[in-house]
Formats: sequence, structure tokens, C-alpha cells
Amino acid sequence: MKSESICCPKFNPEPWNEKEIVWENKKFVMDRVISFFHIPLNFGGVMKRMMAKIEASNVKADDMIVLADEDSLWGTNVFVNVSGDVKDAKMTSISGTFLSKTFEGSFKEMGKWIQEMEKYVKSKGKQAKMNYFYYTTCPKCAKEHGKNYVVLLSKIN
Repeated sequence: MKSESICCPKFNPEPWNEKEIVWENKKFVMDRVISFFHIPLNFGGVMKRMMAKIEASNVKADDMIVLADEDSLWGTNVFVNVSGDVKDAKMTSISGTFLSKTFEGSFKEMGKWIQEMEKYVKSKGKQAKMNYFYYTTCPKCAKEHGKNYVVLLSKIN
């Protein structure tokens, strides 16, 4: 039975762990979160705003993916995949080949996970051009499910 407090489905890490993923013009809505040394300050508010626009446009993807690029100590771009265009939102698409690896635990482990991902990419004879962080569940649902999975995706071409 699904708890009323659970909004995110239970995540299956297997399809994402140590895989090569190819996206061709995968559509995303994009917004920006303010951070302080990579600690998000308004992530929840940004997600609510994005989801309201996505739901109003009726283009919520069956396999909702929430990515962050962690491009600055002071903010991060957040991307939510969609099945079509979203009115009054910044749209983008992501293409490329990615190596993915699944991690589980506290966000304080992120530095260790990044190092493990770098080793994994190098072990495949590749070099990461950039990384995306796929946050698989909101913090509330991660607590309810008893697991906090994060997938690192390294773009290799």
C-alpha cells in the first residue's frame, strides 16, 4: 500500500548501474536553483514551480528524471524530462552518450561518488566531458523508501 506521504515511486537502480545510455534530443524543462557551496537553498520551491508548469501543459513523462549539473558553488541548473513543450518554461534538449553509475547513501558522500565515477569512466577508456546528477526521489520519499539513490551520468560524447 502506498503511503499518502510518498510522491516518488520506488527507484530500481539496476537499469542505471554501470550502463551506457544514449539520448537523442531528450526534452527537458530547465530552471535554476540557488546554492551555497553546492547546498541547495530553494530546490523545493523550484521543483514545485517546474512541476506546476509541466502538469498544466499535460506533458509529464512516465519516467520522470530530475537532473542537476552542479555547475557552480552558488547554483545549479535543474532539468526535468517531459514528453512535450511546456508553456512559459525554459525548454532544452540533451543529447549524447553517457556512462551511468548508481550510488546509495547520504549526499555527504557526493565527493566520494564523483571520484568513483571518474575511476569508472577511466576504466572504460573514456573521458567525461560533463556530469549530471540524477536525483531519483525527493528527500521525503527517500526516507520513506529507506534508500537514497543518486545516479551519476558522465557525458562521454
